[in-house]
Amino acid sequence: MGWSVLPGQYFKRELLPLLANLKLAIGLLLAIALFSISGTVIEQGQSLSFYQANYPESPALFGFLTWKVLLTLGLDHVYRTWWFLALLILFGSSLTACTFTRQFPALKAARNWKFYDQSRQFQKLALSAEFETGSLEALMPLLKQKRYKVFQEGNKLYARKGIAGRIGPIFVHAAMLITLAGSIYGAMTGFFAQEMIPSGETFKVTNVFDAGPWAAAQIPKDWSVKVNRFWIDYTPAGAIDQFYSDLSVLNQAGEEVDRQTIHVNKPLRHNGVTLYQADWGVAAVQVHLNNSPTLQLPMELLDTGGKGKIWGTLVPTKPDLTEGVYLLAKDLQGTLLIYDLQGKLISTVREGRSTEVNGVNLSIEKLIGSTGLQIKADPGIPAVYLGFGLVMLGVVMSYVSHSQVWALQTDQGFFVGGRTNRAQVTFEREMIEMLDQLDEDGALKQS
Repeated sequence: MGWSVLPGQYFKRELLPLLANLKLAIGLLLAIALFSISGTVIEQGQSLSFYQANYPESPALFGFLTWKVLLTLGLDHVYRTWWFLALLILFGSSLTACTFTRQFPALKAARNWKFYDQSRQFQKLALSAEFETGSLEALMPLLKQKRYKVFQEGNKLYARKGIAGRIGPIFVHAAMLITLAGSIYGAMTGFFAQEMIPSGETFKVTNVFDAGPWAAAQIPKDWSVKVNRFWIDYTPAGAIDQFYSDLSVLNQAGEEVDRQTIHVNKPLRHNGVTLYQADWGVAAVQVHLNNSPTLQLPMELLDTGGKGKIWGTLVPTKPDLTEGVYLLAKDLQGTLLIYDLQGKLISTVREGRSTEVNGVNLSIEKLIGSTGLQIKADPGIPAVYLGFGLVMLGVVMSYVSHSQVWALQTDQGFFVGGRTNRAQVTFEREMIEMLDQLDEDGALKQS
């Protein structure tokens, strides 16, 4: 019997007040904010080589942050670590405890009112007045005119308005719990992938960088995407203005079920998966050597030491590969640089033009671009958006003043008083206005 009672008593007397503690909730919120900032500053879901290159052991960032520390703590996938999810669950538990121990009792107290039946009770109110004469019948229309809900029992009266102000904090807490639940669900079931696809190719999502433990169901297996065309618009000065991808979603039979042209800030969404335009590259170049068929040569991104992006490929000009030239391109505008095997610039050529190198006529037919896509799925997003919307609604409701008015009619006089939880000046003006109207028919004795 003792074991069945004591745990419940411990939870109610010790654990529940601790969870509902405001300082604990603020501390947890600050910790969540701090780690969320770290998840924003530190690139998430990148490869091991990326972290080794950007967070070396010597010199360590801030003297301690190396790639080993970063991966050990899980700072490369903050939002899916057990400790971050534990913080969210603990904060949600604190909000729930606060809701049941403070907000619901406050709402219950606001709804469970009682009449004042003694004149001395009015002395405790922030604003009160006593008339030598007066009646509840004269006060009731004035209260209803101010949108009060009026209750009367014999010679006693109670009126209130703004009960939404008591419900607002509960809305805020519920909204935050919904947001936390959506965040946790998204972290457990969402995924993040990146693909670099040449124009004209079809692909399925395979290059997944980061995924929750239950994300397998979200990664598309019954549909694929074809890059019909990728292109870039340039400004008159030659800078990139915008880049676009014409994408088709194909079912398992290869039939097109959706087609959209995406660009930065305009993604494609299909079956809960979102494809963002994020990057671009030069995938290949099509050339002719004299009267040869079209040769498509892949182009690779070269290491320039941080001096910009340049793609290059080797074009052999002899069958035994003893001679050749390098073709380099820095964009898709169609101009290529030609270098010999010793690294000397020997010519330039534009798309659709030709030039002679090593006794061979080299024609450039086409530069083929590749689109860089970021692919994400986060099933918790609807719950997060719903939570944000309810937070805003709850905040607005919380600013509604909860005002209460009592009145008592006795042989000794007519007593009126009231209080509010905010907007005190507005409430006092409202009360004084009603008291002035009452005083037109009776003598105001004290206030």
